[in-house]
Amino acid sequence: MKREKLDMFVSFSRQKSVHILFALAIFYMFLVFYEVPFVFTTVSQEVRNGIGGGSSSSLNSKSFLLEIDENSGRKDAPVRPLDVPFRISDDSKPERRVQEFTHPLASLNFDLNAENSVDDGFAEMFKTAKAAYSVGRKIWDNLEELAGADSDGMASKVKPATNGAVDEACPHYIAMGGDEFSGKRGKLMVLPCGLTLGSHITVVAKPKWAHAERETKISLLKEGQHIMVSQFFMELQGLKAVDGEEPPRIFHFNPRLKGDWSGKSVIEMNTCYRQQWGTPQRCEGWLSKAEEEAVDGLPKCEKWIRDDGNQTEEAKANWWLNRLIGRTKKVPLDWPFPFVEDKLFVLTLSAGLDGYHVHVDGRHITSFPYRTGFALEDATGLTLNGDIDISSIVAASLPTSHPSFSPQRHLNMSAVWKAPPLQDKPVDLFIGILSAGNHFAERMAIRKSWMQDRLIKSSKVVARFMVALNPRKEVILELKREADFFGDIVIIPYIDHYDLVVLKTVAICEYGVRKVAAKYLLKCDDDTFVKVGAVLKEANKIPQNESLYMGNINFYHKPLRSGKWAVTYKEWPEEVYPPYANGAGYMVSFDIANFIVSGFEKQELRVCILPFLYLVNMSCSLLPLLSF
Repeated sequence: MKREKLDMFVSFSRQKSVHILFALAIFYMFLVFYEVPFVFTTVSQEVRNGIGGGSSSSLNSKSFLLEIDENSGRKDAPVRPLDVPFRISDDSKPERRVQEFTHPLASLNFDLNAENSVDDGFAEMFKTAKAAYSVGRKIWDNLEELAGADSDGMASKVKPATNGAVDEACPHYIAMGGDEFSGKRGKLMVLPCGLTLGSHITVVAKPKWAHAERETKISLLKEGQHIMVSQFFMELQGLKAVDGEEPPRIFHFNPRLKGDWSGKSVIEMNTCYRQQWGTPQRCEGWLSKAEEEAVDGLPKCEKWIRDDGNQTEEAKANWWLNRLIGRTKKVPLDWPFPFVEDKLFVLTLSAGLDGYHVHVDGRHITSFPYRTGFALEDATGLTLNGDIDISSIVAASLPTSHPSFSPQRHLNMSAVWKAPPLQDKPVDLFIGILSAGNHFAERMAIRKSWMQDRLIKSSKVVARFMVALNPRKEVILELKREADFFGDIVIIPYIDHYDLVVLKTVAICEYGVRKVAAKYLLKCDDDTFVKVGAVLKEANKIPQNESLYMGNINFYHKPLRSGKWAVTYKEWPEEVYPPYANGAGYMVSFDIANFIVSGFEKQELRVCILPFLYLVNMSCSLLPLLSF
């Protein structure tokens, strides 16, 4: 009898658990259903007829049609749309007309005499823009004069020098003492001609004792905590691979004696290009698996003794026993972590056929395979930083002849990749691609990939690179030749500067409105792949009489008040940003782009450099339109 009651109780408990689990599943589906709109949201804007006409008074009437509940936490946003959306009448829509355009130079007007009308919040930006525009326009006009006089003469007067590489010697080896190296700015050894197969760099140094840190990127700490850290960095950098930006880190070698988040001594290797890190390769004391691809026959990671207590007395006894008895076989030998605080080491970095190899005190430690995008000759600088005292550095077996550092070597001057001619009627979509003057390889990759889409080849969709001028005349010369040949580059006449990226965004609107009269305009970067058909299909879902601002919308993001990307209170006084799209790719409709161009030329708008672009009228009303 008791057993039956027990069975009934167990059965009832199981049923109750199933019911509870079922209820939780329903509740989870309910949350997912209502939270999805916060992840992917298309923002459709319906505005008063003032946007079509370019009136600054229409800024106060801006409205977002967000597919989310009005009461879902918008109360803290600094800028709110009106409760009632306004529809644009057909009469107020700006007419789309195509203008003739045969010159690669953008026709964007920039008033150099408007400085008095700019307040303190934007004076610094205007000063930068004025200087960049003046110098850029002067350089371009000089090149135009040379080109008009004699195209061959221009090529001879502006020699395509490669950062002075022609006059630079290519020594077979370079040696530096520790004091000489540490005294150099940035602790940098320049390798004028890069590396070649068999080149090697030897470093004699000593790690410093660990020190306490309260803020570290290699470990997670709670507020008020600190951790003992000892680490150093050795990097091969491509000093001549880019111009006007941070050099790529072709090989990043980071031994962490203490302070890693794992609590163990590790070695981490990686590459970094334009602030984008690759997938790290971590060596944590385990030998690479046999099935893992080797580098020139060597494992990516060697084994060392981990300080985790696994080396028990029994294990040590078995090791000695196997060594004494089993002499017919090769006896494995476990080594400790190759770097010890306050102990001298000799590190050798060598360039193999498939990758870089690191030896410490004569034994192989790790190998790092070459990653796509860089050649050995691109590694023109060695840096050593962190908790390390350097005694000497020797680089030997270096190349004695000059390689080509010209980025334009990536261009394929074939008629296959030329842009199709523009039609004399409006297009469905204009794609403005932000690019730097020396990004020849990136532009060529786009021409060979998604710019071959049938919609672009048929001129229903038009794509153009928006490029500012490079400080080096030889790069500008090559850029002009590229623009003349391919016909897909719009040159903006100012010296390129990060703070002036907003002018490229305005130039996209100007070209899309005036030159091709595009129904929609898409902004992207030269490292973005665009599925043209899918983007246009999504835009066409919007009714004809609605304005469009579409992208991956960010909600309730807070400005950074410290660090490299800090935003001052003068630039943005609120604690939360209004909704804005990520700059990798976003789309606006013709009427919004026309409003931007008209307001920019009439000086009815100011621009604010934030993670997005805000257009501000003289009464300081805010209109979130573009991000970059």
